[in-house]
Amino acid sequence: MIADKHSQVAFRVATSATKPEIKAAVELLFKVQVAEVKVANIKGKQKRFGRSMGRRDNWKKAYVCLMPGQELNFVAGE
Repeated sequence: MIADKHSQVAFRVATSATKPEIKAAVELLFKVQVAEVKVANIKGKQKRFGRSMGRRDNWKKAYVCLMPGQELNFVAGE
């Protein structure tokens, strides 16, 4: 949905990844031009494991905004 409206794509990235690293990786992997990268740190949910409470790991989500006219092709062979 965000790809159609805002020409953005969301990725789950390593928690240590920075915006310039994410931009360079997307440009290298998909051969597109990236306009900007927005990052959100997602906190892990608390879950029960039997009697004890546990917690899922925190993770990072990156919203990659592409230049106008660019789109990602996930199937490179076609």
